[in-house]
Parts: sequence; structure tokens; C-alpha cells
Amino acid sequence: MILVVGLGNPGSEYSQNRHNIGFMAADELVRRHSFGPWRAKFQGMLAEGNIDGVKVLALKPMTYMNLSGQSVAAAARFLKIPVEDVVVVHDELDVAPGRVKVKRGGGAGGHNGLKSIDAHLGQNYRRVRLGIGHPGDKDRVSGYVLADFAKAETWVTPLIDAVAEALPKLLAGDEAGFMNKVAVLTAPPKPKKDKPAPQAPIVPSMISPPAPVSPQGSLAEALKAALERKKD
Repeated sequence: MILVVGLGNPGSEYSQNRHNIGFMAADELVRRHSFGPWRAKFQGMLAEGNIDGVKVLALKPMTYMNLSGQSVAAAARFLKIPVEDVVVVHDELDVAPGRVKVKRGGGAGGHNGLKSIDAHLGQNYRRVRLGIGHPGDKDRVSGYVLADFAKAETWVTPLIDAVAEALPKLLAGDEAGFMNKVAVLTAPPKPKKDKPAPQAPIVPSMISPPAPVSPQGSLAEALKAALERKKD
């Protein structure tokens, strides 16, 4: 059994925030793989499904971001899911927008949701880091992550769709294959090369035939040459 946790903040006012991309990914995962309905449990919303024969539980903590660990730890301990089988999907400032990276363990990197999970469950879980980019100034980070995605950030939906589609590879332990598939699915289409203009076919009638050699001209030249030899 695998517990997939999408991080975010509850409430419609936060639903389109950059900080809520984990919730968005969890919603698409449940929709795409036809999980059961969301139900309130473990201080969060829980949905259950099956992906390629693996039982998967999707969890969205409703505790607000900085208390996410309470919900995740409650679910993992009650269901006896080891921390190694917990996957946390979250926004990542230090990854380029539209890119995804996976790692196990490590620091929280200033992410309050991860800090809370680390405190309640330990660090040895897998993190699916969905890049949202950095505003460039640490003093602007809070306002940046709690702001809605801009209309120009058209990469958001394709990334979420790709993560949900490629997830079976991650669940099977193929982290490199998962990241590669997401990259392929989100790659912009290659520009079409212009085909060279077709050349007009050569029509035989357009070609001038070689000028015919006059038999008389050849005989006259022969006689002239014979006379010159006679003179000599």
C-alpha cells in the first residue's frame, strides 16, 4: 500500500495558489485513475484506488500547510504504512517552472509542509518536487507561493496531467523513468520543418535537340582536305 500526499491549504481562496499545486496533483491523480470518492479522515480528505495492482491512498491534509504532518502521520500510523511507502507531492521553489524532480529524504528547504511531516514522521519519504520557480528575492517568497498562478503560466495543467499519467512508474520504483516520462509529456512540440518546394518535371519537348550534322557539309570538308594535300 502506498500513501500519496498532496500538500496545500484548504479553502476556495487558496485553491489556485502556487502553494496548492500538490492538492491539484492529488485531485488529478484521483480523477485519472478512477479512485473512490474523497471522504473526511485523518484530519484530511482521503480517496482510495488501485494503480497497476498497487493499492494507493491519496491524502490531502486539511490542517493547513504548516501542520500537514499531523494528518500524514495519523494516516500512516493507523494504516501501518512505513515512511518509505509515503510519497509527498509539493511545490518547489528551487526547481524551474514546469519541471519535476524526485528525491528521498533530505532537508525541507524552508517548506513548512515538509518541516511538519519531518517532525511527525521522519525524513525517509519520497518527495515529488513540482517546480514553480523562485521570485528572486527571499522576502517575496510568502506572497509568491500564496498568490494564484498567472494566466501566462500555461505549463501548470500539462505538468499536473503528466504527473498523474506517469505515476505508475514511480509506484513501481522507477524514479528516473517517472521523471523522463513527465519530461516527454510536457515537452513543447517540435517545430515542423518546411518541405522544399517540388521542382518542375523536365518535359522532353522542352529540351532542344542537337543540331543535325549535314552529310553534305562533311563531304565538302573531306574534298577540301584532299585538294590541300594534293597541292602540297
